[in-house]
Amino acid sequence: VHTKVQHGQRNKHDGNGADGAGNDEGIIKNGLRYGKGEIIIEITSKKQKMEGDVFMYNIITIERRYASGGNEIGKRLADALGYKLYDRNILMEAAQRLDIPFFKIEGLEESSSGSVLLNLSRTPLGGPSGNKDLPLADKLFLEEKRIIEEAAEAGNCVIVGRASGHILREKENCLRVFIYADHEKRIQRAIEREGIQKAEAENALKKNDKRRRNFHNALTNQEWGDPKCYEMYMNAGNLGIDLCVRILMEAVKG
Repeated sequence: VHTKVQHGQRNKHDGNGADGAGNDEGIIKNGLRYGKGEIIIEITSKKQKMEGDVFMYNIITIERRYASGGNEIGKRLADALGYKLYDRNILMEAAQRLDIPFFKIEGLEESSSGSVLLNLSRTPLGGPSGNKDLPLADKLFLEEKRIIEEAAEAGNCVIVGRASGHILREKENCLRVFIYADHEKRIQRAIEREGIQKAEAENALKKNDKRRRNFHNALTNQEWGDPKCYEMYMNAGNLGIDLCVRILMEAVKG
């Protein structure tokens, strides 16, 4: 049975990219799809992990636009659930494992070639044998991928960024989330959080969004922020951080 649901006015940033929230109509089939410019929820194809009488996701991945609030949502969600948070500490752990000073490794994530990233993303847990000749940037990605997969195997984790949703896309107990906000709200948040001027905030948005998009697209061969790649797609600028966390708490419980 298909149930067609009519929704209200679309977000002014219409379309399927990360600035919009898709169509006014949703189709419910063995699950839920809800779209209203602020949030799309689509939990239709995955079997959620059963814990007692409650369906539970014990892995949550969060991709986010710069200054959209995604990092704060990830931290607060992990705290509320008692889950381990993986964000920038993934990069720090990878640097430690590779025995490379952290300051030398920060800029490497965006320097791998697309074809190499795509091939490495398909390697099984543990990585390919004989990867000693890989460029350092590619070794870094492979180590980050290994850390993300180990975190997923352990479960009870929130993983922010690094295309973790794509890396763990086959995990049935993984809830993939994308967080965005409109341009002006992101600028204001960057100014308030980073203590920078508006011109600096504009540059930071462009630089960081470009870096994240290029990394994700090279790794996945898909467009960064495409709603079809996520179970939940949330406008934190309209919903607010508190409500996003509460909604995600309920989604995790199923």
